[in-house]
Amino acid sequence: MGAATVDVKKTVNLPRTDFPMKANLAQMEPKMLLRWEAEDLYAKIRAARSGSPMWVLHDGPPYANGKIHLGTALNKILKDFIVKLKNMEGYDSPYVPGWDCHGLPIEIKVDSELGARKAQMTTAQIRAECRKYAAKYVDLQRADFIRLGILGRWQDPYLTMSPQYEAVIAGAFVDVLDRGYVYKGLKTVNWCMHDRTALAEAEIEYEDHTSPSIWVRFALTSDSSAIDPALAGRNVYGLIWTTTPWTIPANVAIAFHPKFEYVAAEVGDAVYIVALELLKVTSEKLGWEDPKVIAAFPGAKLEGAIFRHPFLDRDSLGILADHVTLEQGTGAVHTAPGHGQEDFEVGMKYGLPIYCPVDPAGKFYHAEGAAGRLPEEIIGKTVWQANPIVSEILKSHGALLGEEKIKHSYPHCWRCHNSTIFRATEQWFVGMERNDLRARTLKAIKDVKWIPAWGEERMSNMIAGRPDWCISRQRVWGVPIIAFYCENCQEPMTERKILDHVVDLFREHTADVWYERSAAELVGPGVACTRCGGQEFRKESDILDVWFDSGSSHLAVLTPENGLPWPANLYLEGGDQYRGWFHSSLLLGVALKGAAPYRESATNGWTLDEHGRALSKSAGTGVAAGVISKFGADVLRLWVSSVDFVEDVKLSDTILERLSEAYKILRNKVFKNALGNLHDFNPDTDSVPAEKLPEIDQWILLKAEDLVAKCRVWYDEFAFHKVYRAVYDFATTDLSAVWVDIVKDRLYTAGSTSHSRRAAQTAIYRVTYALVRLLAPLLSFTTEEVWGYMCKPAGSPDSVHLALLPKPTELTQGITLQQRERLAGWDNLMLVRDQVLKSLEGAREEKRIGKSLEARVVLTAGPDLYPLLDEYAADLPAVFIVSQVEVRKGVDDGVSLEIQRAEGVKCERCWKYTLDVGSDPEFPTLCAACSDAIK
Repeated sequence: MGAATVDVKKTVNLPRTDFPMKANLAQMEPKMLLRWEAEDLYAKIRAARSGSPMWVLHDGPPYANGKIHLGTALNKILKDFIVKLKNMEGYDSPYVPGWDCHGLPIEIKVDSELGARKAQMTTAQIRAECRKYAAKYVDLQRADFIRLGILGRWQDPYLTMSPQYEAVIAGAFVDVLDRGYVYKGLKTVNWCMHDRTALAEAEIEYEDHTSPSIWVRFALTSDSSAIDPALAGRNVYGLIWTTTPWTIPANVAIAFHPKFEYVAAEVGDAVYIVALELLKVTSEKLGWEDPKVIAAFPGAKLEGAIFRHPFLDRDSLGILADHVTLEQGTGAVHTAPGHGQEDFEVGMKYGLPIYCPVDPAGKFYHAEGAAGRLPEEIIGKTVWQANPIVSEILKSHGALLGEEKIKHSYPHCWRCHNSTIFRATEQWFVGMERNDLRARTLKAIKDVKWIPAWGEERMSNMIAGRPDWCISRQRVWGVPIIAFYCENCQEPMTERKILDHVVDLFREHTADVWYERSAAELVGPGVACTRCGGQEFRKESDILDVWFDSGSSHLAVLTPENGLPWPANLYLEGGDQYRGWFHSSLLLGVALKGAAPYRESATNGWTLDEHGRALSKSAGTGVAAGVISKFGADVLRLWVSSVDFVEDVKLSDTILERLSEAYKILRNKVFKNALGNLHDFNPDTDSVPAEKLPEIDQWILLKAEDLVAKCRVWYDEFAFHKVYRAVYDFATTDLSAVWVDIVKDRLYTAGSTSHSRRAAQTAIYRVTYALVRLLAPLLSFTTEEVWGYMCKPAGSPDSVHLALLPKPTELTQGITLQQRERLAGWDNLMLVRDQVLKSLEGAREEKRIGKSLEARVVLTAGPDLYPLLDEYAADLPAVFIVSQVEVRKGVDDGVSLEIQRAEGVKCERCWKYTLDVGSDPEFPTLCAACSDAIK
């Protein structure tokens, strides 16, 4: 052996791996998904964790309509993080995805597709089309979710339209009815005239709306002196202000606050009753130059006063109400109990008529219930069309004192985004005071851990202030309300035995059976009305609110049949679900099981573009598929891991490009580099005991131990952004920029099986084996790819997702307490290293050296650092990546340094300058260390 027979370059241990530098995620990920499907990875995980403690995230059902939005992708990926995390923590954590399949959006889409054909179809046939439409989007969305790398029971999800689930919904209704929570009654509810159905609070969104605001006077016809003697013999008027002129035809009262001070203001020959605090602004709005106050009195004096409707043959009663405010208007509130929630409540208190002359389409008709015939000009007109007509009628009667446009927040239907109205109708309700439901729910909220913590207050405020839950809808695509009415006397028939029989039919045939069979077939023979004895019945035509559907999911999914315990450990959805799924699930959980159906409730923020605007599928900015095809699912998953998900988060191509660069660092600087340097390393046979590792290798293992310990804590907090940041920082600084840089010479130039090289490989292996598992919940595809290239310990599972998360002690097992204490000095060595690197860079810029190996560093250290530097003098050339280091003793604390040209000759193999190059005559161009390594 000698220089003539050995190619020196080929003796360097360069990294070798087939792990590709370029990820090609868009091509690699689908292939991996096919492999997971063929191997049934999800079933393997279930089998591996069978018998372990259970930890269940219950999936909130997305709506089966359209392609998935990036906001939905954010939510599903977060859930996958948590489920994979819990499985890798050793829990049995199944994931049963679900879909919300009923409801108006699907019904409207189907109506549009059917067109004129719908008129010739039965309700059952229309429902069949809705079922087909929903099934189509379940399949499309399922494929999209799987593409994100989400593992779950995809082939057997829960669907709210399945016969089993529909039976659970109907059964839940029967249960709350049987326990006395449910009643049917006339109430004023939010109503969408476009969709012709009642709406629950959760189905209302507030948007800007421009309304006509008007000031209207009502003549006082009762004895004015009863209010104040100064009013005797004068023309006195009550003055109201409203932004809904169309409700004036339904007016039956004027509300005043009992404790506010009101004044009688004389303007010309008329006297107007106005709240004292609002007189100035009212005068400005109506052009009153110098109103004269002739009397003052509390609002309580106005109770029982009789005013005359401006254009109808009807009285309007003076009443007292606490909902009257001084924020706007006149301090007198026009009251129409058929068209306002607070109006309805105060109307019930005073026994006022609940008069609603507006039909389901929002059009006026001649309704019974109040005196006075409506003007023909508004009959058949929608409420919005009636606004200017009513104003003109008021003007013609001399009752309109002023009008202007006002822009304000107004309720809109969350589905069609049209403005809603309040309309008194007979509906089914869950009573919040029945069986102390409100109080019990408020108590249950305190037993839940809310993420973020403000969720507790938000939910408590919603429950404390909400009205009774309107659970009936006037549509067909949903679960019918199981109730019958006697055709003779209209008495409801809700006998438990009969309703349970219908629930069983739903379980066997789906809820379509309600529309396919007559009431007689459903009720069965021999059933008589308990009131009149009649034996002919009709079916309830309303369906249940879809929030009742989805709110029943814990009753349908968290069951022994599914092998899932009740309650769930976690619900995780967007912030809108405080009034939606979190809310309805909570009410039904407390009503039927006495507690919340979740131990923890977490909320993710909205997904915004780089300018802070909400992403929108309709605008082409929110569809997940385009992002995945361009960047790959793992880059999208990396983005999800990088953000604090409880806040609103921004997403754009620019942001994803930046994350792509971060991904490349993790893929190549960490994993590809490690795999390349481990190509000839078997952890079972080549590992060096930790206590025998060089201290620099022990140092990186301690850093990795600290990283894993912190990340395990952050994982427990679902603080994925902290995990991402810590791993990225570790990868780019301590690992790549420091340790790998230092040991590269050892890895490349030491003997391939030498203790020195095997020690470095041992450290690389321990760090990489920990990192690939630590990141597996976040980077599902890439970590699985790395896992396939790694030489793992005997008995390791085939998939990283079957492995367990690393324990911090795995990294440092074998390092003694005494060695740990010594390693504390390395942090000070690294500070000196930083100074040296800066000086080396300066020397390079001054052209005194080229590569750092051309340098000799002279350190002059004071009493504080000299002992440490002197002790590690032999290690410092490797630490600084220079050829020679001399340590001199100084007087002052700290360290000064000088960069010199290295002494000796450059070794052809390791490129270091030494004084022993050529000391081995067989290899005249090599240093002694390289000569030994080759031999």
